Amino acid sequence: MFAIRAACFLAPDIKRFEIEAPRVARKQRAGQFVIVRVHERGERIPLTIAGSDPGAGTITLIVQGIGKTTKLMNTLEAGDAIPDLVGPLGRPTEVERYGTVVVIGGGVGTAIAYPSALALKAAGNRVIAIIGGRTRELVLLEPELRAGGVEVVVVTDDGSYGQKGLVTDALRDRIATGEQIDRVLAIGPVRMMQAVAELTRPLKIPTVVSLNALMVDGTGMCGGCRVQTVDGPRFACVDGPEFDAHTVDYEILARRNRMYAEAEAAALRSFLAAEAAAEEPPGPCQLEARHPEVGPRIRGGTS
Repeated sequence: MFAIRAACFLAPDIKRFEIEAPRVARKQRAGQFVIVRVHERGERIPLTIAGSDPGAGTITLIVQGIGKTTKLMNTLEAGDAIPDLVGPLGRPTEVERYGTVVVIGGGVGTAIAYPSALALKAAGNRVIAIIGGRTRELVLLEPELRAGGVEVVVVTDDGSYGQKGLVTDALRDRIATGEQIDRVLAIGPVRMMQAVAELTRPLKIPTVVSLNALMVDGTGMCGGCRVQTVDGPRFACVDGPEFDAHTVDYEILARRNRMYAEAEAAALRSFLAAEAAAEEPPGPCQLEARHPEVGPRIRGGTS
């Protein structure tokens, strides 16, 4: 069991967890992820490690509640525990002294990009973070990035904070000024990463994207996270999650990510219906009270 030390919402449906996982905390590097199960009969989902504290033996996960499993996880609080957490998995971000690096985070992609931005800064790069959200309250980790010495450009779809538009607009503006950009790292929705790749391709700016593909085991055995590249098929869990942005077939990636859309939507509808019908839970564990299918819960990592 992996005890949750702290949990708080950063924005609507986006929650930060500090979880006891000392072995993972000691070995984790920027760009790597874990696979978790919220309960013993639950699905396995990959979550990028947003940070770690080896001294405290904890890792940070930032979870956006989109489907049933992530919404279930976001009902957990400090004192609860999750039964399964495996990692660190995947290849870490390639960190060298490149020069000027632009790190782009679209929505919750900022949480994934955050540790890589700090690692690139620590390696001696000038790092510019372009972070975006639909509205001001969905802009994540701006103070933390600034505290790490990263230059931050904020973009919102509705113009409620920072520059109005998309993160790709801010990147295009930087390119148009003739500013030297030596490397780009983009993390977010598939179409955003594709748009970034098309912006940087004609200028031959080395560009990397982090692909949150469908995964089951995280070891390359199930094949669920297969990514088609110009060099042939690769697996996001062991060959990635970061790939050369100019080699990825984004059309196939987008289709594969929609393979289970109907099943996921049905599971989410069931979850939301159970949430709406639930009365005030009789005990301290909301997850077990509202969703009996998860079985007996274990709090604080002890039975």
